Amino acid sequence: MELLELLEQIEDIVESGVSVPFSGGKCIVDREVLLDLIQEIRLKLPEDLKMAKRITEEKQRYLAEAQEEAQSIINNAESRIAALVDENEITKKAYEQAEIIIANAKKNAREIRLGTREYADSILNKVEEILEDTLDVIKVNRQELK
Repeated sequence: MELLELLEQIEDIVESGVSVPFSGGKCIVDREVLLDLIQEIRLKLPEDLKMAKRITEEKQRYLAEAQEEAQSIINNAESRIAALVDENEITKKAYEQAEIIIANAKKNAREIRLGTREYADSILNKVEEILEDTLDVIKVNRQELK
């Protein structure tokens, strides 16, 4: 910044000024040079203030954009986490339902096997009775033939 350079020049002028004896640290400086530097500072000051204001506004804008982006990232992460939790819950429920279906299928298969055995036993019992009756008829017929 040129303002700092101008202030340094004023400081140099004051430091190089001729000290006034018995005045408690007062000095004599070139009034025109000092007034010219002050005038330059007045002219530069609004420009530098505007630049500082622009820089501050730009910084605020960058911070706001960064904050928005950070919030967006956080929101996306939270949504993803919620989706994963939901997905996990859905998967867990699907496994639970699958286990119930498998258990029911095994139970039904066991009942069908038992029912099939009972049915087969019943049929074989009837066949046995028919065969016994047929055998009795054959025995009677053989007795008659003799």
